[in-house]
Amino acid sequence: MSKATLTAVFIAFLLTSSGAKPNGKNKKPKQAVPAIECDMRAGKINLSEFIVKCPANCRETKEKVYGTGVFASISSICNAAIHSGVITNSGGKVIVTKMAGQMIYKGSFANGVRSLSLPNRRESFSVSVGKPKKGVTYPSTLVFVPSRPTTVKTASPVTEAVETEPSSTAAPPTTTHVTTPITTAPPITTSAKPRVINHRVPEAGVHRPETGTIIRRQPHVSSSSAPAPEHKPPSETSSPVPEVLSQGDSNCKVDIAFLMDGSWSIGKRRFEIQKDFLVGVSQVINVGVAGPMMGIIQYGDDPVTEFSLKHFSSSIDLTPAISKIVQKGGLSNVGKALSYINKHFFSDANGNRGGAPNVAVVLVDGWPTDEVEEASRLARESGINIFFVTIEGPDENEKQNVVETNFVDKAVCRTNGFFSFPIMSWFALRKAVQPLVKRVCDTDRLVCSKTCLNANDIAFVIDGSSSVGTGNFRTVLQFVANVTQEFEISDTDTRVGIVQYTYEQRLEFAFGQYNNKADLLNAIKRINYWSGGTSTGAAITFAADQLFSKSKPNKRKIMIVITDGRSYDDVRAPALAVHRKGVIAYSIGIAWAAQDELEYIATDPDRDHSFFVDEFDNLYKYVPKIIHNICNEFNSQPRN
Repeated sequence: MSKATLTAVFIAFLLTSSGAKPNGKNKKPKQAVPAIECDMRAGKINLSEFIVKCPANCRETKEKVYGTGVFASISSICNAAIHSGVITNSGGKVIVTKMAGQMIYKGSFANGVRSLSLPNRRESFSVSVGKPKKGVTYPSTLVFVPSRPTTVKTASPVTEAVETEPSSTAAPPTTTHVTTPITTAPPITTSAKPRVINHRVPEAGVHRPETGTIIRRQPHVSSSSAPAPEHKPPSETSSPVPEVLSQGDSNCKVDIAFLMDGSWSIGKRRFEIQKDFLVGVSQVINVGVAGPMMGIIQYGDDPVTEFSLKHFSSSIDLTPAISKIVQKGGLSNVGKALSYINKHFFSDANGNRGGAPNVAVVLVDGWPTDEVEEASRLARESGINIFFVTIEGPDENEKQNVVETNFVDKAVCRTNGFFSFPIMSWFALRKAVQPLVKRVCDTDRLVCSKTCLNANDIAFVIDGSSSVGTGNFRTVLQFVANVTQEFEISDTDTRVGIVQYTYEQRLEFAFGQYNNKADLLNAIKRINYWSGGTSTGAAITFAADQLFSKSKPNKRKIMIVITDGRSYDDVRAPALAVHRKGVIAYSIGIAWAAQDELEYIATDPDRDHSFFVDEFDNLYKYVPKIIHNICNEFNSQPRN
């Protein structure tokens, strides 16, 4: 080989080993994928679609997941991705797509992750493999929903901070965590008399005469990136966190919205009496971060948030705020106000704590000037406990002017007298302070806060006859455990009791005997197979006497009977007796169970409450169906 040839070969080798491309083009940079923790919920990220990287071993953290395929926004992203098979427990990249909420989310078990059932959330998401489509670039950083407003410190301009709002393109259209300020605020009318709420640092803000709140001064921001401060509604304004937070009464942990009547019909003097009443309530309930939190909406033609749940953390701060409220005027549109609190007020952004029951106390002078039934029904189904305080209601001559007759019964959480306060005179209103506080703090009776997962006393009536056999009996117990797993178990949530029967009956354990899920599941596993005959009718009567006679008020009574054969005694009369006592009965037949008996046992309609499988190993298929029906029935029932 010539010297020239060797030189050419050597140069070619150097060019090749240097990594240079023949066409001179650089490789496209990789998509930057932000990493998240196992417990990150989709609803905490304020983007409509994004990509994230999950760490390994998220399945071991047992973070909550709600739904199958489509998940509620409060679910863990990483565990939802494992449940869906998008990633394994070793972690990996996940694309998250937000979507509208579902009426119900069905739980299931997949890939080592147990997802739970849940009714009615306003935002959902789905997960897919983290491989972006060609030409699609996802945000390299995540935008999070703020947990509390950022305050501006006036002492040092250098440390002055502003909370940047996400762009409109990034925010999901259905999120329940952040509300676009301009679209959610009702029109604000200007009051003639200015008023100021005594915040801790008033010198840092601009006074809003029409709403009685303070808007924090913000550094100059481009008009394209954020709305002007003067358009922010009171519920979205930044307010300083008090230096010392009151703990409040921990025995009254509720989030309360008072809807005060600001209509012209109330007059100035009675409007002041109403404010004095609210001051009295705020002092008695002892507002604090570990106890009750209180907000006020004034309604007239349209509702306006005077201050949200997050604005004040002590009764001392509430008193001057209430005293500065100025009457709005207009009609008494209560229905519109109830729709407003349901859609906007009880949100994470406004200080809703999630674990505390939501309470709305509506004060009405006379009667509403619009319809309340539909708005209140939707609010109750969202878990809001509605109380009505009616002062000087319509007399006989005025009843013809009432827009909706029996409006209180159509609006309150239950028509049992507990949720309604008729007051004969405005001057007697102060006497209602203590009784009202006692009721709103009675969390055991705030039944509209309950959901299908925590509002039940469930009795399993299990066939332990000889035809079942030991192996199949263990399969039945696993089925019982799988159903139980879906519910929130505690003395104040769902309680479970079990009866095993042959010719005789045995109470395995009563309602409330095991008040946490782990102890309850262990107790189910320890049940011993009995063996004997089949007297299903007597077992139903026994369950009624030993379990449902001790059921709590306001709990739904549910009985699930599991049998593999025809009963030696009559089932029709015992089943009819428990139906009349308000027990919702499900029947599950296996192998040789008699179809006519299953239908007698089941609550109507049979197709929703009676099920049959040809062999024990197929019982598991009905777990999601039973949970779905229990929740669907709960959500569709009128709350009155």
